[in-house]
Amino acid sequence: MHPPAHPHDPLQQLYPGVYWVQGSIRMGPGLRMNRNMVIVQNHNELTLINPVRLSAQGLASLEALGKVTHLLRLGDFHCLDDAFYLERYGCQFWAQPEQSTYPQPTPDHLFTDQIAPPLPDAAFFVFNTATYPEAALLLKQHKLLITVDSVQYHANFRYFSGITRVVFKLLGFKQGINIGGPWRKRVTPKGGSLRADFDSLLALDFDAIVAAHGQPLTAGAKAALRQEVEQVFK
Repeated sequence: MHPPAHPHDPLQQLYPGVYWVQGSIRMGPGLRMNRNMVIVQNHNELTLINPVRLSAQGLASLEALGKVTHLLRLGDFHCLDDAFYLERYGCQFWAQPEQSTYPQPTPDHLFTDQIAPPLPDAAFFVFNTATYPEAALLLKQHKLLITVDSVQYHANFRYFSGITRVVFKLLGFKQGINIGGPWRKRVTPKGGSLRADFDSLLALDFDAIVAAHGQPLTAGAKAALRQEVEQVFK
């Protein structure tokens, strides 16, 4: 039995052939927050990134765009709805090695930063220092970086319950670019640092970002992240 679909917005176009949908997740009594899925269209093929289960109406809108062919898991902690999409569409499943939070289903393709994604003009970025798998996807044509928990941009806290907003602020989140504090604490090696990974990330050519939480930032993302890196790792 798969987890149900939670409230979500309609699909919205970010760029030609690139769509996103903001959904939500209930994490416990009184605790709800947003989460996002990105859909990339390549001719008639669709690639789902950070999958979020859609309602029947949402699935109809998705299927009107093309055939769901690939599913990319970019983070070890964002896998709740992978099995639903794999079962429904029989698509090809891509993930990093050593998945631990959701060891099943088994990926069809294991990727590293040396592996080409199943999309033209795109590249994987891997946080090699992190103790749990975490990656990002760069869509070079749009200079768009797709992340999971590592980097988030929050313009508002839509779909957040009141309790979650309070907890989020106590955890250090703010409006603007954030390096996810709970994620960083969990994946940083004991006595180590993720600074080198973020320096490598900043070497990529991007200006926009959309994460698994928050809202898209369509300009100035790299400059904002550089400032956040200096603040977090000072």
